[in-house]
Amino acid sequence: MIRSATPADTDALVALANGTGVFQPHEIVALREVLDDYHAANEAEGHVARVFADAEGIAGFTYFAPVPMTDRTWELWWIAVDAGRQGCGLGRTLIEDVEAALRSKGQRLLLIDTSSLPNYEPTRRFYLKTGYSQVAQIPDFYRDGDDKALFWKKF
Repeated sequence: MIRSATPADTDALVALANGTGVFQPHEIVALREVLDDYHAANEAEGHVARVFADAEGIAGFTYFAPVPMTDRTWELWWIAVDAGRQGCGLGRTLIEDVEAALRSKGQRLLLIDTSSLPNYEPTRRFYLKTGYSQVAQIPDFYRDGDDKALFWKKF
């Protein structure tokens, strides 16, 4: 079942993201800050945090937000699936939930950025498999040797 994230979910979401082994330590710290800000104010500003939970617990989540000063353009800030449940279609279910939410509101674009590092290769393949196109790569964006890969889908 996919539902809105609650403040009580924060520790589990941070642990899930950390358990993937993909995110850098500073990204895990940033996730907690993003979730705290979401519950404090950003939900009222239109940001969305969604959780996939079932009898086994929280298995994944997404966080997406409108891009200021654009016409119905959104960014996916976070998508993560529990390491033990990856490869079972939960990521696709989560991204389809994001897209359905945006389409139902008449939104136009979803942008996703990720790292060019080798451990993000499965992530980049996932975006391509789910119909996103890589439209840019900004060299050394995150740090030397770590480019920003930008994906998009128009609704």
